[in-house]
Amino acid sequence: MISQFVNPAKRKKKLLGDLYNFPAGTMAIGRLDVPSEGLLLLTTDGKVSAEIRSHKYEKEYYVQVDGIVTEKEIAQLKNGVEIGFNGKKYMTKPGKAFIIEDPKFPLRSMKIRDERHGPTSWISIIITEGKFRQVRKMTAAVGLPTLRLIRVRIGKIKLENLEVSGVKEVPILM
Repeated sequence: MISQFVNPAKRKKKLLGDLYNFPAGTMAIGRLDVPSEGLLLLTTDGKVSAEIRSHKYEKEYYVQVDGIVTEKEIAQLKNGVEIGFNGKKYMTKPGKAFIIEDPKFPLRSMKIRDERHGPTSWISIIITEGKFRQVRKMTAAVGLPTLRLIRVRIGKIKLENLEVSGVKEVPILM
């Protein structure tokens, strides 16, 4: 699914508007790329969107990576890593990162490689910025390519047990 309401490339993918009859003017607060999953907040208020996309709110991701994560990679992710952004080198801001157990999410519709191809690990990455494909670039920068990426929290709002394509009204964060 494309995390927007208009499909300028006319790809044969579902759009957010296919999920529910949202009010006119509804927009996604930030986006998730097509292979990513998880929490996406929607609003009709541009000020709320700008506020939540700001550095004031943490965004937490559970990331399945190719390989075994060590404390060395966790320290690098916490301190910030150099990634490419808009054709330039960019140092990510310090954040939080932890090794976590497999969160046991339901299988996804897009296949990823499995353990037969080598070990995988899960980490939690918490950032306050959101550059294009930032989390994927961060894990790649420390030698751990992302296999699965799930946003589980924005500020105090958590994904919890919301079903795939589920819609739930939540109070404003501000």
